[in-house]
Amino acid sequence: MSTSAHDSNTTDEAVSAELSRLRDSIDNIDAAVIHMLAERFKCTQQVGHLKAAHKMPPADPAREARQIARLRQLAENAKLDPAFAEKFLNFIIAEVIRHHETIARA
Repeated sequence: MSTSAHDSNTTDEAVSAELSRLRDSIDNIDAAVIHMLAERFKCTQQVGHLKAAHKMPPADPAREARQIARLRQLAENAKLDPAFAEKFLNFIIAEVIRHHETIARA
């Protein structure tokens, strides 16, 4: 085997090992995100039951606006695109409201 072929194999192995390490970290982070979302939805389900019991509307636009502003700031501080953070939160809020509407109808 030539030196360049050996160097190439070593480089390929190093790149593969680093790629695997990074992907393992991503997988762990994804698992943590899912568990955190599950915990968040457990809390929002309790909010939904409380709102339904007291005939409160499923959505709270003022709270949602405050949360969006807060998360945009957190995203900026974390060097994450604030527009992405807002889209992500809007997706979650829409799901929470859907849950609250379902609870209110029950």
